[in-house]
Amino acid sequence: MNDDKVVELKVVKKAAKCPICTKPAVESYRPFCSKRCADIDLGKWLGEDYRIPTEEVPGADGPFGDDEV
Repeated sequence: MNDDKVVELKVVKKAAKCPICTKPAVESYRPFCSKRCADIDLGKWLGEDYRIPTEEVPGADGPFGDDEV
């Protein structure tokens, strides 16, 4: 009694939205909708508007601190 059943699953994708302006994303600029929004995001990274949280204290000696040669 072998009941081999094939189950088809459908994957429903939501349209990705641009993280800058929330318009639908375009494949060539994904995840953005345009070069303009991609450039805005790059500018935010370069201008240090986005930061990754850390436990380090600014100015603390680290692996590249002033006390190392």
